[in-house]
Amino acid sequence: MLPPGILKVKTLSALGRRPELWATAVRSLRCHAPNGWWKRAPFLPLPDPSWINFRLETAYGGDGNEPISAEELIAWLEWRAATSI
Repeated sequence: MLPPGILKVKTLSALGRRPELWATAVRSLRCHAPNGWWKRAPFLPLPDPSWINFRLETAYGGDGNEPISAEELIAWLEWRAATSI
């Protein structure tokens, strides 16, 4: 299961207001989606939950199940866009 907050309306709404980050978000999603994601429910190109938990644990400590705020997601996408990753 993904950490709470990864797909919240507030988070997606914040991204929706930043069209200059849409391409970066799609590239990031494609980069981190597991191979064959379309063959497994929920049939979405979501990153592996263990990878997300690991990234959150190393970034913020704790058990990696803390919610991701909209501001953090936008800041990360801005960083990815600026560094052309």
